[in-house]
Amino acid sequence: MATRQRGRPRSFDRAAALEQAVLAFWEHGYEATSVADLTRAMGIGAPSLYAAFGDKRALFAEVVGAYGERYGSFAARALDGGPTAREGIARMLREAAAEFTDPAHPRGCLVISAAVNCSTPEVERALRERRNANLAGMADRIRADVAAGRLPAGTDATALARFSGAVLQGMSQQARDGATKEELEAVAEAAMRAWPG
Repeated sequence: MATRQRGRPRSFDRAAALEQAVLAFWEHGYEATSVADLTRAMGIGAPSLYAAFGDKRALFAEVVGAYGERYGSFAARALDGGPTAREGIARMLREAAAEFTDPAHPRGCLVISAAVNCSTPEVERALRERRNANLAGMADRIRADVAAGRLPAGTDATALARFSGAVLQGMSQQARDGATKEELEAVAEAAMRAWPG
């Protein structure tokens, strides 16, 4: 037998409210975005926020997932779509130059910038794990290319993945500092010249 829900039905668009939360956290980071900031950006009251999303940390976890699906998915698509690790990472860095400077949303990468000055260990740890998983994916692609002879046998896959990740993270910060798409594309090209032949 179905149970009847109590209270008034939600009178807001949950997906639209979540998108506004993505933009707020992306712009200001986790720590600097208050519940008052979120309710103002989302156009809902605090009781509605808690009822629909849980607390700030639960909302942020959902935000990171939504960000990954809508804005951050270019990285995995580029890495997986390239016939080699070199081509996949080159494409990922080129697309990052465009995505990180797109005027339709805040600059840089939410997963990178939201952790700055974060003093909530669970949030910091979740973001670190997500970034480290991305590095592991790059290292796996590089190892596969070493094994297939597409990269020199002595290539340190972990170091090369960390180098590429450092470039990506630096591009995010430089975008937030005002770097243009063209400037970041030049960074991406320079980074790929540092790869082993």
